[in-house]
Amino acid sequence: MKTKKNLALFALTLGATAVLAACGGSKSDSSQASSQNNAGSSDNFKAVMVSDTGGIDDKSFNQGAWEGLQEWGKNNGGKTKGNGIDYILSKAESDYTTNLNTAVLNEYNIIFAIGFKLQKAVDEAAKQNPDAHFAIIDSVVEQPNVASINYKDQEAAFLAGVAAGATTKTNKVAFIGGMHGPALDKFEAGFKAGVQAVNPKATVEIQYAESFSDGAKAKSLAEAMYASDVDIIYAAAGGAGLGVFAAAKSIVEANPDRKIWVIGVDQDQQAEGKVNDSRNVTLTSTLKGVKQALMKFTDDAAKGNYHGGEQVVYGLSDDGVGLTDGQLTEEVKAKVAEYKKAIIEGKQEVPAKP
Repeated sequence: MKTKKNLALFALTLGATAVLAACGGSKSDSSQASSQNNAGSSDNFKAVMVSDTGGIDDKSFNQGAWEGLQEWGKNNGGKTKGNGIDYILSKAESDYTTNLNTAVLNEYNIIFAIGFKLQKAVDEAAKQNPDAHFAIIDSVVEQPNVASINYKDQEAAFLAGVAAGATTKTNKVAFIGGMHGPALDKFEAGFKAGVQAVNPKATVEIQYAESFSDGAKAKSLAEAMYASDVDIIYAAAGGAGLGVFAAAKSIVEANPDRKIWVIGVDQDQQAEGKVNDSRNVTLTSTLKGVKQALMKFTDDAAKGNYHGGEQVVYGLSDDGVGLTDGQLTEEVKAKVAEYKKAIIEGKQEVPAKP
């Protein structure tokens, strides 16, 4: 596997140098020619994303991706939804193949698949449409016309675990995931390891909503956890995670003296934790540069530098993932910084599997 450098995320909230791995070496002549044919002026370049089932306004993963396309469109001729950029919503997993085919038929120059659940559909679509350009988030598709964009989510989750372990007053914290899979394994494993690293006495309860959109299920899980004296929940469940915030806010509204928290995911979810002007239940949020990646990969493709057949992985060392300060105390922020430094320097191992 050949390694390339200098595939950098835009220097926004997150961004720096990432390491790019090209499967089988450099692009073939046919791949390069296809890249040039699909590029040209950004004036007529069209980009689209196919969402997972979490919804475009999930305050997390899909929303971050769409914000990336919107920002790129704004910077390139003022493109707006339906005019150079667009999204196609997937209400069920059975929609993935149809939605990808719709994007191909509409001759988009680059098609982003948002989430590991689309892996199989992207693999098939790429085989059937070798001249189309795809990119997938949180998975790997080894096709010459698919760029694979991944993140060391376990590193950010580890820091969230450190924050939770150092903040908990009950020594009972929890994790609510969306759907089981390799991508969520990283969040679960990293979080649990971070908690145990800083607070071996703390227990970590693990539950899954088995959905990225079922907020009611996540809310029910959270209510049961808070009732059992859990005081911090890491909600890594996309749109379903909003149910965890709803549960926490409802409890605090009924009992303002109750000290419970939620840790957000993928974007700064401080706004989702607001109870009133003096109370917010968002302790911190793990960050993931999906917005920046969509801006970067769209811009490169529009300039004739499509990264088909390549894999990129962003982590703490290149600011591809991170953790907000949120409402962490200075002592806890210092502890998080200590572990972040150790991870970047290779002195702290972080598991990617439970």
